[in-house]
Amino acid sequence: MRFSSFKYLVKQGWHNMIANKLMSLASIGVLASCLFITGAAVLLSVNVSSFVSYLSQQNEIEFYLSDTTAADAATAFGQQVSGMDNVAECSYISKAQAVEEMKEWMGADSDVLAAYEGDDNPENPLPASIRVTVTDLEQLSATVSAIQAAGGDMIYKTQSPSDLSSILVSLQTAVNYIGWGLVAILGIVAIVVISNTIRLTVFNRRKEINIMKFVGATNAFIRMPFFVEGITVGTIAGVLATGLVCGCYFGILQYLAQPSAKWLWEFTRNMYPMTDIWAPLLIAFVAFGSFIGGVGTSTSIRKHLKV
Repeated sequence: MRFSSFKYLVKQGWHNMIANKLMSLASIGVLASCLFITGAAVLLSVNVSSFVSYLSQQNEIEFYLSDTTAADAATAFGQQVSGMDNVAECSYISKAQAVEEMKEWMGADSDVLAAYEGDDNPENPLPASIRVTVTDLEQLSATVSAIQAAGGDMIYKTQSPSDLSSILVSLQTAVNYIGWGLVAILGIVAIVVISNTIRLTVFNRRKEINIMKFVGATNAFIRMPFFVEGITVGTIAGVLATGLVCGCYFGILQYLAQPSAKWLWEFTRNMYPMTDIWAPLLIAFVAFGSFIGGVGTSTSIRKHLKV
């Protein structure tokens, strides 16, 4: 195909969009809405995943040991736990270390703990413990049970944030399922609307198409303007959706940076910055929008063009 012919067909595709501007705007609006909701779900999912990953690195389980546990036995137990599956780090916290940590936490009021300092201090009420960091939060409950079984009577209490981890993992799974479900449903809706737009264009140009076929125009020559129209609709929708998603995301980041949202700081500091998301979003949205536009065009042509 010569460049002049290609240029003419591209112009014809854009002309079709302008001639059917209401349907074209409807197609762009539906597809942009599809991409916007998809983008919101994806960003929520990746940020929740980032926070879950952060917790898996920072999250600690504390296994408090009974006062009758000897230091040698506790150290050996810690070494046994270090070799277990899903254990990233394991450390033994003696009674004296527990006092020092408590003093650091209490700050200016730490003088009240002075009487409990020192190794083998019989007045020290704080227990020794084994502190464990897990690799995979989804395996947290199984890991806690395995360590408790290995420790037996040595462990008298366990402090584990299993409820928080379960909630976060469940949220992450739900967001993934909902996000992909929305992609499928809204993608089908967008294809239907774009197909109707192309169908209307085919109907309006049916006499011209018959003449082109009569004089020997190839199938590719007749199809090209419709593909240009569909892909252009998808590209515009992709750019528009990227702007909407990035604008909303920027607003959320600005809100979370305010002092009133300080309680969400641990989550906020693990969110992806705007500079890391806008380019991948733009590429993905334009590619997906163009794909949907092309599929909608192909579906319509196959059904309504005898070429």
